[in-house]
Amino acid sequence: MTDVTLGTLPKVASDELESPTRRALRRLFKRKGAVVGLVVIALFVVLSLFAPLIVPYDPIATSWSLVRKPPTWQHWFGTDDLGRDILARVVYGARASLMAGAISVGIALGIGVPLGLLSGYRGGFIDSLISRITDAMLACPFLILAIALAAFLGPSLGNAMIAIGISATPIFVRLTRGQVMSVKVEDYVEAARAMGNPRWRIALFHILPNIMPALLVQATLSIAAAIIAEAALSFLGLGQQPPSPSWGSMLNSAQRFLTNAPWMAIWPGLAIFLVVLSFNLVGDGLRDALDPRER
Repeated sequence: MTDVTLGTLPKVASDELESPTRRALRRLFKRKGAVVGLVVIALFVVLSLFAPLIVPYDPIATSWSLVRKPPTWQHWFGTDDLGRDILARVVYGARASLMAGAISVGIALGIGVPLGLLSGYRGGFIDSLISRITDAMLACPFLILAIALAAFLGPSLGNAMIAIGISATPIFVRLTRGQVMSVKVEDYVEAARAMGNPRWRIALFHILPNIMPALLVQATLSIAAAIIAEAALSFLGLGQQPPSPSWGSMLNSAQRFLTNAPWMAIWPGLAIFLVVLSFNLVGDGLRDALDPRER
């Protein structure tokens, strides 16, 4: 084959030679908002993991001589109505919020994805039954359902995470079902069926991997909603119980002192805002990065 003939061969684009994971990461890191969100999330994760090494104060230690003191060099975020260091409580409170977001969404994925996969792939009576139950749960607002379940289970962080996870399950059932119904008619699924693969193998090894991008994006956005829900439940006394720190319970304590000690509400509120915004930015970035139509 001559050099002239070689020169006429079409060149393969570098994008097509990349692995899907590397291509998605490259697209993700091109989006400044998503990068900023990842940095903020990583910062809060590090703070929550290494809180005892970073914060010099005990988050539950009270001091009547330091009641509602404004920010100083000793207490950067000030103190609350019991003399506790607010910076320490914000940092330790990140543990409860991040853990609630991750575990709640994990529960929702663990229940919703198998049900949606079964409903979308099998169809028939099973699909109708699961769809009607899902519609009934979606008829109730997410936060109202979470509050009702948390009140029924009892006030604790563990029960709050279960309540949030169950309340978020219908979203993943419906998303998974819709994705499965779209994918199961593709040619590669028909080819796998023609080769004699059992249904469970087709569902787990041919359909599920191809709907994971949509589930990953929804999971990222749902973590933000779960963090807000955990803060709301703690604010109502149904989540993390005192004296353990939680951003929601800190806001509950601060509402009586908004005029005299506004810093008690500013810092936990700002922490919730930053974390929720960061997860939403990362979710939007993932949606664009995992879209096969994007270049």
